[in-house]
This record gives sequence, C-alpha cells and structure tokens, in this order.
Amino acid sequence: MGTYHDIDIARYIDHALLNPAATSEQLKQCCHEGWQYNFPTVCVYPSAVREAREYLQKKPTQVCTVIGFPTGATTTASKLHEALEAVENGATELDVVINLGWMKQGDANRVNREIAQVCEETGQTIKAIIEMGLLNEEEKTLAVEACLDAGVTFIKTNTGWFGGATVEDVALIYDLSKGQIGIKAAGGIRNLESAIALIEAGATRLGTSRGVRLLQQQEKMDTPEELEE
Repeated sequence: MGTYHDIDIARYIDHALLNPAATSEQLKQCCHEGWQYNFPTVCVYPSAVREAREYLQKKPTQVCTVIGFPTGATTTASKLHEALEAVENGATELDVVINLGWMKQGDANRVNREIAQVCEETGQTIKAIIEMGLLNEEEKTLAVEACLDAGVTFIKTNTGWFGGATVEDVALIYDLSKGQIGIKAAGGIRNLESAIALIEAGATRLGTSRGVRLLQQQEKMDTPEELEE
C-alpha cells in the first residue's frame, strides 16, 4: 500500500473542463492550472481545442479532447470528422466514446472497427471510453478486448455522466490488458483517498476537474502539524 506523499499525483491528471457552459475565462484558468501544476493534459470540448492550444503554446501540457461525447452514439463518419478536426486544431490526445448500443447487442467487431479507424486515421493517442457503469461483466471484457485489438493507447473507464470509476473496474482493465496499456480512470474522483486507490489498482491517468484540489489535499497531509498553525 502506497502512502499519500510518495505518489506524484500531478503526473496522473488530465485536468478536465467539460462543463458545456464553460467560458473562455474558465478555459484560460484551466490551461493556466494545467501548466502551472505540470499536468499531462487539459481535457476540453472540441470547440475549445484551438483556444486551449493557443494558451498552451510552448508549454509541456498537451490538449486532450472528447469525441462522440458523452453517449458514443454518433456515426463513425461523425466521430472521424470530429477527431480529425480536433487534431488539426491542436489536440494530441482523443478520448473517444465507443458505441454502447453496439456493445450491448454483442457487436464487438463493429466497435473494434470504428475505434481502429479513428486510431489509424488520426495517428494520435486514443483513449477509448467504454462507460463501464452501463456494461455487465461480460460486456466489459469484450469491450476492453475489442479496444485493445483496435490499437488504442488507453482504456478510459467512464465519461462521468453515467457513473464514475471504481477500483474494481480499473483492476479488471489492468488484468485483461496485462498492464500493457494506459488506464484512465474518470468520473467521481473527488478526494485524494479515491485517487490513490485508483492509481494503486492500475490507473495511469485520472480524468478529473479536481486536480488542483487533490494536490492541495496531498500537500496538507505532507505538512507537519506544527507548520500548519
């Protein structure tokens, strides 16, 4: 069991701003926090990618965006167009929601083909969102295997719209992938304890809008009591 202070939480954070009513000022703040705390990415809607890339010029923090979000029910052509436009605008990581209807009816091959096409045509880091809270155990396994075979860089547990990440789901992805792929846990990561538990289960990224708060919680735990007074 790891301790709170020996895990560099910042290097796991995809700093999310996925409020559809977010303003340019909020986007600027998100980007500022992204590079200030050295988060790997900020994760924003496709319409905000170009602006985020401009804010983060010459900064190490990358721009991530979401494709087919949050339902995954758009057409393959729509997802491809959205993904390619996002790359053109400066996104280097794409979180793509799989078609959950196909998955529920057992059409894993169709899911595989769609995600593989996005991987091949964009050439970028693809995180397949499989919305584990809406799938049973067999469907979760088939979804993970289909996305692994498609060539994704990460499996992402959830959008956060239909439930959040669990330690059990992260551990399942880790076991199925034999630890050979990135795992992004997302949804409901509200405190340091849950973040650490997900990392220890195998998560290599955390999708959350609370990254700064997690760092503040960690810093408070690392501060001797006599220094807090």
